[in-house]
Amino acid sequence: MTATADHRPMLPLLPYAPTGRRSPMTCHYRCATSCAQPVPNRSDNAYFGDVVRSAVSRRGVLAGLVGLGVTGAALAQADTASASAFGGGGDVDLLADPFDPGHAVDFGVIAPVPAEVDSFEVPAGWTWAPLISWGDPILPGAPDFDFENQTSQAQLGQFGYNNDYTTIVPMQDPNRALLVCNNEYTNEELMFRDWTDAESATDEQLLISLAAHGMSVVELRRADQDSPWAYVRGSEFNRRITPMTPMEFTGPAAGAKALRTKADPQGRTPVGTFGNCAGGTTPWGTVLSGEENFNGYFTSPETEGGQSDRYSVYGSSGRAWERIEKRFSAEEEPNEANRFGWIVEVDPHDPASTPRKHTAMGRMKHEGATISLAADGRAVSYMGDDERFEYLYKFISKRKHREGDREHNMRLLEDGDLYVAVFEGDGIDDERYDGRGRWVPLTRDGRSVVPGMSIDQVLVNTRAAADVVGATKMDRPEDVERNPVNGRVYVACTNNVQRGTLGKAGVDEANPRPLNKDGHVVEIVEARDDAAATEFLWNLVLVCGDPEDQSTYFGGFDPAQVSPISCPDNVAFDRTGNLWISTDGNTLGANDGLYEVVVDGPNRGQVRQFLSVPTGAETCGPVIAEDGRTVFVAVQHPGEVDTATIDAPASTFPYDGTGQPRPSVVQVRRA
Repeated sequence: MTATADHRPMLPLLPYAPTGRRSPMTCHYRCATSCAQPVPNRSDNAYFGDVVRSAVSRRGVLAGLVGLGVTGAALAQADTASASAFGGGGDVDLLADPFDPGHAVDFGVIAPVPAEVDSFEVPAGWTWAPLISWGDPILPGAPDFDFENQTSQAQLGQFGYNNDYTTIVPMQDPNRALLVCNNEYTNEELMFRDWTDAESATDEQLLISLAAHGMSVVELRRADQDSPWAYVRGSEFNRRITPMTPMEFTGPAAGAKALRTKADPQGRTPVGTFGNCAGGTTPWGTVLSGEENFNGYFTSPETEGGQSDRYSVYGSSGRAWERIEKRFSAEEEPNEANRFGWIVEVDPHDPASTPRKHTAMGRMKHEGATISLAADGRAVSYMGDDERFEYLYKFISKRKHREGDREHNMRLLEDGDLYVAVFEGDGIDDERYDGRGRWVPLTRDGRSVVPGMSIDQVLVNTRAAADVVGATKMDRPEDVERNPVNGRVYVACTNNVQRGTLGKAGVDEANPRPLNKDGHVVEIVEARDDAAATEFLWNLVLVCGDPEDQSTYFGGFDPAQVSPISCPDNVAFDRTGNLWISTDGNTLGANDGLYEVVVDGPNRGQVRQFLSVPTGAETCGPVIAEDGRTVFVAVQHPGEVDTATIDAPASTFPYDGTGQPRPSVVQVRRA
């Protein structure tokens, strides 16, 4: 199958209706219905996507990047699709035969499952089973889950709620591993039979909800490499990290005035984590967790425009945590909210270790952070800020990675330089969405390089710093990861239905669709194929949606032969470098799912659906095993639709006989 020359997205594209399928119930509990609030980014910074409309030739862009040190092979990989699929590529003379990675995972494509069908679907020849579910006991002495008789003490020893980012950290024994999972948020309407609202809830119910947040670390074992994994109840490695877990600030902003509270006048020992979305696993065996929608947990006086700052900490939290922990009232502790929105590093091998929040990596609504090593050994992290019109960031460590020196490597994220991305389009006359870009520094050598802002201000209020330097406003940049095979970086932009609306930023080449309800995926080729480079080429590898809609684009692949995909969220890679995308909020009338996307070779842009999650659920945290025979996926908020109640649930996943939905990590295996 080859690309079709007549399937070219053109600027401007036809608008979409400004709707999405995410349940208002999900919006309420996950992000305090941020889409109904004023857009936090009100900056009027001009960026190149809006203003560059000159007839810059493709050859000129390529020549410029060759001068920056981007190799011919990298240019070939980046250009194969955009040059051929958008109408040939006769002006490109650096293309090589593209590498065809094949398929590391052997499966038959499944059809989309209608949104009203409550089932978990996998391809023929594959089986699935829950590995661990909300409430399963993990700590010694924790009781079995009892939906009707929950207690906060029990929940502190049980697997948390709404599992998101999931990773499998290997141990020396190949038949032992550590599962680390984010527990992002709770939906009390689906947790408690007698729930009305937070204000009328009992203190014990609030404590149960609080204890269900954070992270879970669980040991896994299997009999041999042909056997399924099972979690180990009461393992010495098992751990719950909650909003009450003591932590430590590191980096230049540790001790900043904005981080000080009555309980911590030195501003160095924050307590707890919540709103944990995506993450990353480091080469030295730790796990990074991104604090995302922290703003909705604080009660703050209303201000003009309905928000107090760039992070939307406003009004009533709707959770009433301030009743049991006064620090969640901004009137009691005005700086407490500043102690969230960071990247948290956890050592899963040491359950007694103190998690650390790295201020050098900036504060935002972190989707996650993934680590690559630069050519000189420095650690590089890519980070998306998941909100409409927010930015894409990169952190480069000061110190260099030392193979085998874990103690040294554990300090790599404490100091380094923080950058934000500016995307420059090369002009719309070439009928392609591509161009070049640069990483603009916000900090350097522990000092601010943003005019008028101190280092503390840049790191605590990173969004405002990025406004100043004119970063490119993106359509909810979520997971960002570097492909370990081809070296390119992939950015999942989930959606932005306010793009191009009155008073909001219009379309640009990196965000080309107005009223963008289905999202897109950006591919970045960095100069010299080096993660530490500050210049790059970029193109859109996917413009998601219904393949029959001419505004979609699948890397040049025939749209008649792809699976429909909407709202890309988490990304992962298999051993051959194929991209795997999990979705959140499918607008096409089907349940969310997990998809394989070929990014190299003649089938570049081929999208194949691997699995589908139940009604109301989001697909999260995919892990593709090296052998291609096992896939782990987190099923978050199953049955979370507005009509759902305890007595009439929309889903009963994982179909364990309790009659109620339970977020779970699922193990999918070839039969």
